[in-house]
Amino acid sequence: MRALLSPESSSLYFTSINIVSRDPNPCRSRTSLYFLKRDGGCRLIRRKPRSTAVKAVLDSATIEELGLKESDMRNPAISSTYRRSMLPKPNQTVLEAQARICTGPTQTRPLSEEQAFKVLDTILRSVRGELKDEEQVSKAQIGAFFAGMTIRANSFPEETQWSEGERRAMNLFWPLLLRALPSDVIFIADPEGSIMGLGNSVGPQFIGNGTTEMRLVGALREILAGGHLGYEEVQGVLKDVLPLKFEDGKSTGVSESLLSAFLIGQRMNRETDRELKAYCLAFDDELGPAPVADVSSLTHYGEPYDGNTRFFRSTLFVAAVRSCYGESSLLHGVEWMPPKGGVTEEQMLNFMGANTNLSLHQAKELIEDEEVGFVYISQREARPSLYSLIGLREHIKKRPPLATTEKVQQFIRAKGKESIVAGFYHEGYEEPLLMLMKRRGVHSGLVVKGEEGALSMTTRLRSASTSKGFPVNYCSGFRSVGTETACKEDGVSHQSFRLEVNAMDYGFEPTDTPRTDRSVNFEITFLYNLDHDLACPFVSCP
Repeated sequence: MRALLSPESSSLYFTSINIVSRDPNPCRSRTSLYFLKRDGGCRLIRRKPRSTAVKAVLDSATIEELGLKESDMRNPAISSTYRRSMLPKPNQTVLEAQARICTGPTQTRPLSEEQAFKVLDTILRSVRGELKDEEQVSKAQIGAFFAGMTIRANSFPEETQWSEGERRAMNLFWPLLLRALPSDVIFIADPEGSIMGLGNSVGPQFIGNGTTEMRLVGALREILAGGHLGYEEVQGVLKDVLPLKFEDGKSTGVSESLLSAFLIGQRMNRETDRELKAYCLAFDDELGPAPVADVSSLTHYGEPYDGNTRFFRSTLFVAAVRSCYGESSLLHGVEWMPPKGGVTEEQMLNFMGANTNLSLHQAKELIEDEEVGFVYISQREARPSLYSLIGLREHIKKRPPLATTEKVQQFIRAKGKESIVAGFYHEGYEEPLLMLMKRRGVHSGLVVKGEEGALSMTTRLRSASTSKGFPVNYCSGFRSVGTETACKEDGVSHQSFRLEVNAMDYGFEPTDTPRTDRSVNFEITFLYNLDHDLACPFVSCP
């Protein structure tokens, strides 16, 4: 990084980084990176073909030496600096409660009486107008919180239903809340008038405002009872309510309380395959048919959109290396996404001066370009309807179904074979991800439990105490074949496989994975010969 930030470069703004050659026989090539500076001049950096260490350092002395202002720079080590300032922040007291109760049947942690009193008092004071600015509890938060409480009361096992403390707190506050809450929230909290025990008629009679909300309310009655929806029902709701439209930071269409209850409720009930398919495919035609790239193969990489906070994400650099061998790659994501709000590929590319606003047709051309071969597409450009949910997702706190399905996208198709690789963390989502990949019709699919649920594997030895769930480096996948022994699905034969990758089997010595959250000053050692071209080629697109 110091080499790239030397006084000769005069600026951090790189308008172009180009590959010299994409020769599939790279041993004859030299690794050369071209950087076009603002004045139009060209500076060449050559890397020697040997194991290389690159040190990422950006200290105040370097910034001063380059004539840069720290106030003008986003800190690549602090991902929250990429959060859009226009997004209203959620109330932290209620958000912490949502983290405990808006999750699965076995993961939910009931609130203590003291915690429940504090949360309900905060909500009551907020709806009465006694809290201002960031202290206010948003409609989305209130909807998600009461959806979590209702689903727990209706369908969760006894150990994760309401605690005695929660019930005492609700008995005290509900008569007050009933007079202060809007009707959509009363419906979410007690849809059949049977949970609170006060003979509430608002919930059973509530139908919503307009046809859009009527369909959403009908779907919510099933969800709040712990039930599931059909494929067409889910897609109908999503296409009705998205994209969200805002004025002064507030939604002007559907009730945010109802929509947040819908999204978190489906995750709490553990989505069925047909529900996940509906989320995955709902907006495939939002911008028309996907462009088809004239390449022999294309690999789609699906990293968690909310980024990494502890470990390095290597997929961007893997894609660059693969392009040098004639293998095309497509990465996709967003700049910043809750709940983790970690470092993403878009943040890294923005920090390097890359163009992350490519249209799908621009991206297709870059994939076809023999001197490029890989590209990054932002959800902002490819699926604006889903991108409009980022602010709401922060107030939901927990990941909605979209956090799974957005990793299995085909923004661009290929004339040749296609593969999808996606990361996962929570056990139970590996098979649904592979199911979605097969539904996409790709030749092969792979899910990887990398660091933080991303795709980057570790070289450290598996801990002897690790007994719960899949270990890091667990992989599962399929490939399309024509053998009689393969499993047949959707008319296509698939050969399945699973394995746990041990770095020592590939000649790597066991080491602990560097923690980027504990040191911004870290080294990345390339353990292979850099005797081929390596760059971020698509930065040159206008």
